[in-house]
Amino acid sequence: MLTVGLTAGSPRWLRIERFTTSIFVLAVGGITLTTLVVLVEEMLRGKGDFNALELLASGIAIWVSNVIIFSLAFWHVDRGGPEARLNRLAIPADWFFPQEGVPDAVRPNWLPTFIDYLFLSFSTATAFSPTGAIPLNARAQLMLMLQSTISLLTIAVIAARAINILGS
Repeated sequence: MLTVGLTAGSPRWLRIERFTTSIFVLAVGGITLTTLVVLVEEMLRGKGDFNALELLASGIAIWVSNVIIFSLAFWHVDRGGPEARLNRLAIPADWFFPQEGVPDAVRPNWLPTFIDYLFLSFSTATAFSPTGAIPLNARAQLMLMLQSTISLLTIAVIAARAINILGS
């Protein structure tokens, strides 16, 4: 049988899943970043090939992709990923969530879920800082800085220019 050794939860399957998720996050993240660079270059050259609606739609698409990709990346790397968290493996955390500081206020053995990482990503993209969790290591800090930079460029450059065009 072809699926021998590839049952859900097996170490081999988890390695394949982790590799596939990493490739997806890197590929879509690279596409998002490339799209942002192309749009910024087009705007700086002053060709005016994009109308206001195209710029605004592109800015929104880049921003939303940024939030989704980084939430997947945060979820994927923190504490060894979702499977390691589910199995309560002793892997150090990349982020400290406020729920961990008030164990009486949350269910016993609370661990972050995808929604917690989505909130962290959304907050980072809107406030340009982590408002829902504290980064505990350099990897987490660098990821947050990269996400904030992409978000800042998207909002400040692309969206601002699109709104300027709409007003004229």
